[in-house]
Amino acid sequence: MIDVLIADDQSLIRQAVADILDSHEGITVVGEATNGQEAIEKAAVLHPDVVLMDIRMPILDGIDATAAICAQSSSTKVLILTTFEEDEYVVSALRAGASGFLGKGAELEEIIRAVEAIHAGDALLSPAATQTLITRYINSPGSLSTPNPATRAELEALTNREREVLLLVAQGKSNAEIAEELYISPHTAKTHVNRIMTKVYAHDRAQLVILAYESGLLTPGH
Repeated sequence: MIDVLIADDQSLIRQAVADILDSHEGITVVGEATNGQEAIEKAAVLHPDVVLMDIRMPILDGIDATAAICAQSSSTKVLILTTFEEDEYVVSALRAGASGFLGKGAELEEIIRAVEAIHAGDALLSPAATQTLITRYINSPGSLSTPNPATRAELEALTNREREVLLLVAQGKSNAEIAEELYISPHTAKTHVNRIMTKVYAHDRAQLVILAYESGLLTPGH
């Protein structure tokens, strides 16, 4: 059973999403929050597997709430709900620890699949979406345009094979696609990904994408 906490300041959206998720066997909505601060407090008590987090909320926004929730629990995953007009907020949310993002206009099955994917440890980032987001903001002040010394140091801890795998993860490839590219088994590809996450203290593939860009391993358009 996947326990979900919904954080959104609009009651109609909270109710609609709750109805969708509760109707699916294997998912239970354990709570709702109307702002980021309430989301942090409820997450600490309810220990949800997944938090569906709006970005713009009163008292505390979804980005700060995401950072706090991810800091207090490595087992709780955050899925950002967005309208996609404010892409720079999505990048900030990923840096804060979010595992992916979903449009509020998503279909029923998309929302369910997203929750299941996040819970399984996958990043809800397609190659196209990743390139669009990071390329668009790569040259903005404080962005990923200059390699971060801290992330470069994390990169040094990886073997050559692990760097190859990290690069493919950052390009949005699945374990099966990585296996095919490197002529290894899917199980071996998954093992490499898990080892990388352990070494760089990442809790999912979304964090690996950010690491690859911040370290300079991957640059926009490559």
